[in-house]
Amino acid sequence: MIYLDNSATTKPYKEVLNTFIQVNESFYANPASIHEAGVESNTLLDRARAQMAKILRTDDRQVLFTAGGTESNNFAIFGIAKANTHKGKHIITTEIEHASVLESIRVLQADGYEIDYLSVDSNGVISLQELQEKLRKDTVLVSIMHVNNEMGAIQPIEEAAKIIHESSRATFHVDAVQSFGKMPIYFKDDAGPDIISISGHKIHGLKGSGVIAFRKKMNIAPLLLGGGQEYGLRSGTVAVPQAVALAKAARMAVENLEQSMKKYRKWHNELMEFLTSFGSVIHILSTPNGAAHILSFSVKDLKGEILINALQKRGIIVSTSSACSSKQKKTSHVVLALKTPPNFVNGVIRLSFGGLTTDEDIQQFKKAFTEVMKELKGE
Repeated sequence: MIYLDNSATTKPYKEVLNTFIQVNESFYANPASIHEAGVESNTLLDRARAQMAKILRTDDRQVLFTAGGTESNNFAIFGIAKANTHKGKHIITTEIEHASVLESIRVLQADGYEIDYLSVDSNGVISLQELQEKLRKDTVLVSIMHVNNEMGAIQPIEEAAKIIHESSRATFHVDAVQSFGKMPIYFKDDAGPDIISISGHKIHGLKGSGVIAFRKKMNIAPLLLGGGQEYGLRSGTVAVPQAVALAKAARMAVENLEQSMKKYRKWHNELMEFLTSFGSVIHILSTPNGAAHILSFSVKDLKGEILINALQKRGIIVSTSSACSSKQKKTSHVVLALKTPPNFVNGVIRLSFGGLTTDEDIQQFKKAFTEVMKELKGE
């Protein structure tokens, strides 16, 4: 099987799985317990936290472990909004955010918050001028994803951060689920985000692991109430094996980042040229300036499921749009926001690369896709 759906999830590295097993076997005590075994587990947890903090360039106490990207996004949005109503109840986000952001914001909208949605151009990128115009004195939160999960558009995070910090008191949250470990993302004083969300299973870590990290100490409402773990912000026994495994996956991703980016860009460019050779029957949603590890395109007048099944018969695994919405029988909000031509909206296919993708995988995809296109034409 050739797996090209790494933006949906990745296969855990063996080193990560081994770390997870070893911690479960030897450090299974509750890290909140005061006995020796508990202290040892807590020491390991602190080490994982420090490793994540170093990678993100923040303080150890500004890193919290969660159950994944969705929880981290929910935490950021509800936590900041609920704790800062004295600043205002106005929120800015974009039309193409992940559902974990959009659905959270819709709940707040029903609770009386005012929401402004930034539009995107044909490349999937926001307008900084529109961001500037929509910022208000009562803007409490701006949430903008770094890399779009469906077509790979990269948002101008640093420029947006500068505008937000200079023109408002708003907290700037960045969903970095699709960028962390694939391209540089970390805290940079006022030239970057205030909050970053990360998911472990997107970087060859484990499902059920994630991080929410802060540039500095923030006024944020707790996500879970109980025993006061994670500095009182996320109560519940901390899953030490998941945290340590995530730190391991993150270290591996960052250590291999430069090499990975070069490989992804090579494949991205090669496949863009390959798909362009089919002419007007193919519409490419991704752009040359987008994230190198995601490439989305559509075949004219063809449902994506047909193409997925045809490729699957040849041992190639790809996806339609995002995994979170692919089972829903409706057109993606991202595809609509990009003003995709009507004949192409139902046939969007996403290829996404990971640390286990090889050159041979790319060549096999090209061969299989060429066969499928001939088959569909009846040749």
